[in-house]
Amino acid sequence: MSWLARLEVDAEIAYSESIFDNYAWHKRLWECYPDAPNTRRDFLTRIDHLEGAFRVWMLSRRKPVQPPWCRPGGFALKEIASSFLSYRYYAFDLRANPVKKIVQRGTDGETLLQPNGKRRQGKRVPLVTPEELRAWLIRKGTARCRNNDTGLDVPGGFRIMEEKPLDISPVVENHFRKKEQSGYHSGAQFRGTLEVTDRECFIESYYSGIGSAKGFGFGLLLLAPINLSE
Repeated sequence: MSWLARLEVDAEIAYSESIFDNYAWHKRLWECYPDAPNTRRDFLTRIDHLEGAFRVWMLSRRKPVQPPWCRPGGFALKEIASSFLSYRYYAFDLRANPVKKIVQRGTDGETLLQPNGKRRQGKRVPLVTPEELRAWLIRKGTARCRNNDTGLDVPGGFRIMEEKPLDISPVVENHFRKKEQSGYHSGAQFRGTLEVTDRECFIESYYSGIGSAKGFGFGLLLLAPINLSE
């Protein structure tokens, strides 16, 4: 079984609970799983800023509960039917953190290595132009991504239908504070149509999320099945 929850939280309540940024949401949404506070994070979230309120989406294979700071009537929970991921085409809405890694080099241009001889982890930099963002999303459908349960890489299992409109919002910086340190994630919103090319991999992508910074409200695919004439 899996579940999609929607929380409607008044901004006044959120601020009174010291929920000021995505890192605060990252911590407080654990309260939807009070029986397993130390379990590895296995759910996806998305935080939409509304007029005077927040709308939070949560996707999980564990059933969440309403947190105490969510007002009565502000928590809706829907079990995802097994048939929901059996369609060929979907309209999608994705808020993601599109980045690329820059190879770390020394003063002479040489690639920097770790003590074990492997290349140092590249620095992540945000993608910002519409062309970069479009290409990034298209790659995510075919590129291999990490299965969080097995540690193995699997293809995305879908293609973005370029013959259909693809709306890409301007990149927005989402600033946060963590243990007295400040940081930010760049976020872009994509709306379009996708076609499933590999069912098993697509299901894995749906539950694992798209892109990085998944613990900070990015990567959750909101889907609506559609029928397209052949």
